[in-house]
Amino acid sequence: MELKIIHKKILIIRGQKVMLDFDLAELYEVQTKVLNQSVKRNIERFPSDFMFQLNLAEWQELRADFISSTPNWSQIVTSSKKYRGEKYLPFAFTEQGVAMLSGILRSKKAIEVNIAIMRTFVMLRRYALTYDELAQRIDKLEEKYGDVHEVMNQLLMGKADGEDWENRERIGFRK
Repeated sequence: MELKIIHKKILIIRGQKVMLDFDLAELYEVQTKVLNQSVKRNIERFPSDFMFQLNLAEWQELRADFISSTPNWSQIVTSSKKYRGEKYLPFAFTEQGVAMLSGILRSKKAIEVNIAIMRTFVMLRRYALTYDELAQRIDKLEEKYGDVHEVMNQLLMGKADGEDWENRERIGFRK
């Protein structure tokens, strides 16, 4: 399974990286209803930091994002569970929630998909660490060479002032 496909399905909701129930069901090749029933039968495995249900405002915002990012919206709206109504709000699973799904969905496909999802979450974490490291290095360089930039700016300003002095309108005695 391509990690890029999974990466596109990871969203940030309430400040957490999550995957929605219908995206997970699609990856596991089961119906969303079946996935949610399995979760409800094992609800004690899914505390609020592993899984939560979107509220209406979050769902409407996500649907608006789906509309704007999908060019053939009208063709999809009738066939996809992703565009379900407001009666059944989707569940969002954090990385720990997805890992817990591997304990309740035991098909070979579920195992393969879970491994790919975990690799994707690890990849995202590495990217975040790399980004933080780069930001720290840039800050150190700015501290180290900040004085050099300031002096360069002063020199350039001084040169501009010097050009103004040379091009000034002279008064008095001329050669």
